[in-house]
Amino acid sequence: MSDPSGPKRIVLAFGTRPEATKMAPVYAALAQQPGLTPLILSTGQQRQMLDEALAVFGLTPDEDLNVMTERQTLADLTARIVPQAGRRLRELGADMVLVHGDTTTSFCVALSAFYEGIPVGHVEAGLRSGNLREPFPEEANRRLTGVLTTLDFAPTPGSRANLLREGKPEEGIFVTGQTAVDAVREVAGRVPLRPEWQARRAAGQRLVTVTMHRRENLPVMGEMAQALAAVARAHPECYFVYPVHLNPAVQEAVRPALSDLPNFELTDPLDYANMAPLMAASTLLATDSGGLQEEGAALGVPVAVLRNVTERPEGVEAGVLVLAGNDPQQMRAVLSDLLSDETRLARMREARNPYGDGQAARRIAQAIAWFFGQAERPADWA
Repeated sequence: MSDPSGPKRIVLAFGTRPEATKMAPVYAALAQQPGLTPLILSTGQQRQMLDEALAVFGLTPDEDLNVMTERQTLADLTARIVPQAGRRLRELGADMVLVHGDTTTSFCVALSAFYEGIPVGHVEAGLRSGNLREPFPEEANRRLTGVLTTLDFAPTPGSRANLLREGKPEEGIFVTGQTAVDAVREVAGRVPLRPEWQARRAAGQRLVTVTMHRRENLPVMGEMAQALAAVARAHPECYFVYPVHLNPAVQEAVRPALSDLPNFELTDPLDYANMAPLMAASTLLATDSGGLQEEGAALGVPVAVLRNVTERPEGVEAGVLVLAGNDPQQMRAVLSDLLSDETRLARMREARNPYGDGQAARRIAQAIAWFFGQAERPADWA
């Protein structure tokens, strides 16, 4: 353990790019909070994409489990993370462990910390879809993680209400806003759009950003890609950019339908420095990602969610998100309707952002200092 009289050692554990981008503001806020020392434990669950995200924010892991293997199964990943994480947390002298959201890394590290008797704080706690199979395995991961946590950092009042319904103690729940808002605004504000996409916009084309990689969508992803192709053919005034996930199953599903279209660009996964300004410059985001729903809202960009349910209902209620589903015909109709209706897109752009004010990381750092008796309890974000 750390020196009882010294700063508290707060270990941020993550292994994927979305976790890294959403935890980077928390690391910076902890570094500025007196009495706290942030450290990073990486599992390397997504090796290349994680490293690129860390580079954008100038972060280097203090420990790296390097667990990624090709075509890894969830069971294999769990079996590698749990024992290694416990040992590294002891070596780092962790006084608290922070995990994020709903990844296998988050659940496994939280379980390891629980076994070690180390308090766990859960950033982005309380999101619920109500369906253990959608998204899979994320809905189970976040629920299982929530059982093990001491502090829960709920991004919205709705997330807080979910935790209270599940019996979590009110004193340990903080409504902070979403750290994705902190991150995407900072990066989009300082990194320019790639010149080739700037040229497309200058020529009058509207950018549409696409991401699609969820496991529950894999059985119909080929048909979903065909629907995207039909939308692109119907809207030549739009230029679609799709950073394709490295998962071979995703690559095999989408490339045959989309690789030969003149207004559809399939790229390798983009680092966050390129992804954030691309999203900010887009007319529409079409995605089955969770984080992009919040990032689109934070940037004032309409989002079509390529899933049947969302654990982020605040965006639907606010009018910045619309559920397009994963039925190819329904998805095609929703996307075509949106791209044909500038009045509706304008209303979505003007909708309020229900996910935060850019101060989530500061609230989280203050809440942790409060837990250790070093600061006042932060006020909840309303």
